Amino acid sequence: MAENKSNLEEKAQSSPKNKLGGVHTTVIGGRAGKKLVKLISQHPEVKKVIPSVISVKGIAGGSLTGKVLRADARGNLRLLLSEGRSFQEVRLVTTVGTAEEGDRIMNELNEILRTAL
Repeated sequence: MAENKSNLEEKAQSSPKNKLGGVHTTVIGGRAGKKLVKLISQHPEVKKVIPSVISVKGIAGGSLTGKVLRADARGNLRLLLSEGRSFQEVRLVTTVGTAEEGDRIMNELNEILRTAL
């Protein structure tokens, strides 16, 4: 069990580029969006960052915003990126195993986003 935990911690310490996965690797917001995702992926308990499909909503214009949303039962999170009419959900796979620990990470990541934006 301790060996598995050290393996997870090793993978979590890997470079942000290695943490990006999934079918859709495009992130909205250009350089600013990629910078936010890179910043989030540097958290030691974020194991994998998986961008999803980019969607369109109603209102045109606006700057890039990001917010980490609630944890699931296993502590994994969602990052919602929005810029102008486009928005994208990014799944954040974490090394924790409970929703309570996921909530703690969510608060830490939202604080990082507040300072970055």
